[in-house]
Amino acid sequence: MLVLSRRESQRIRLGKSIVVTVVRVSGDKVRLGIEAPRDVLVLREELEPHEPGPHEPGPHEPGPHEPGPPELAAGERAAVASAT
Repeated sequence: MLVLSRRESQRIRLGKSIVVTVVRVSGDKVRLGIEAPRDVLVLREELEPHEPGPHEPGPHEPGPHEPGPPELAAGERAAVASAT
């Protein structure tokens, strides 16, 4: 794993078509903007499908306190405009 230090408004380029921008740092939270082609899936890790364990509900079986699968927040897939 490559670990980099960046400040607000600084960018990291991944290949030729993906740019990650540090939009804001506030306490222990970092807000990132991701510019990527439409065909590249950008997904938070906790929303990535995983294999259920023996005591977890399956992909089509909501748990007892869940109405169903979580919806993506508006703009989740959209890139954040750069602050420059």
